[in-house]
Amino acid sequence: MRRLLLLTGLLALPVAAQADCPDAAAVGRVAEALLDNRPSPAFTGMTSLADGFCAQNLMVSVLRESWGRPVGYKVGLTSAPVQQRFGVSHPVRGVLMESSVSLRDGATVPARFGAVPVIESDFLVRVRDAGINQAGRDRLEILRHLDAVIPYIELPDLVLSGGFDGPNLLAINVGARLGVVGEPIPVEATQDFVDRLGSMTVTMVDDRGQERARAQGSAALGHPLDVVAFLIEDLARAGRQLEPGQVISVAGYSPTLPLEPGRTYTVRYDGLVAQPVSVSVRTR
Repeated sequence: MRRLLLLTGLLALPVAAQADCPDAAAVGRVAEALLDNRPSPAFTGMTSLADGFCAQNLMVSVLRESWGRPVGYKVGLTSAPVQQRFGVSHPVRGVLMESSVSLRDGATVPARFGAVPVIESDFLVRVRDAGINQAGRDRLEILRHLDAVIPYIELPDLVLSGGFDGPNLLAINVGARLGVVGEPIPVEATQDFVDRLGSMTVTMVDDRGQERARAQGSAALGHPLDVVAFLIEDLARAGRQLEPGQVISVAGYSPTLPLEPGRTYTVRYDGLVAQPVSVSVRTR
């Protein structure tokens, strides 16, 4: 019954360029696998990122019924080695839905919360006003149009059971599913705050004291605000803009790591404000 409802909903959606999309049945099968927490084979026949974006639009339209409305964007592949692995030469974007920002610091989640569940150190920024769309690549100007930066653990679901490429990553909405949100930090619209965003150290540790990952703020495309600049330009090419209140996931500051049951994972940010700030999640 669920599969029939998904397929019926997909067939009712407008498709701008049918040749650029997997068929509705293929998208429905992967969406169903996501909702059932079971891996799915990769899409076949996609040859361009346009194919992946078309599939992503259909996927988001279906998943929002279960995962909530869109609340912002996720930027993935923000380092050259990861881009090379997926066969692309630039970052890619996905859509964050309410499920991606619904959990608060200290939340407990199943270790098997998805089909192919993983964890990443991440970071959010929140849009203050629409003027950000005219900020260009000036980091301080971008910062003036943000009102908060937020510690964030992303809990992606990679769902596909086999190896996949850039179009498939786009098709599964860059893996966006769940996330744990820490306490927002008010933005200081100063060059010093810009510098601290780039030089902060982001570290993931578990409850055994084992360090799982460590990166500088600059690991995200050279600077987290450069990720925002990329997104502004990428959205403009698609005829879209950032809106006040939207949040942006600027990077994975760690590799995608598997989760172990009964563990607590903490992501700490040193050098951003006077005292280290952090966000944690526990698995069961």
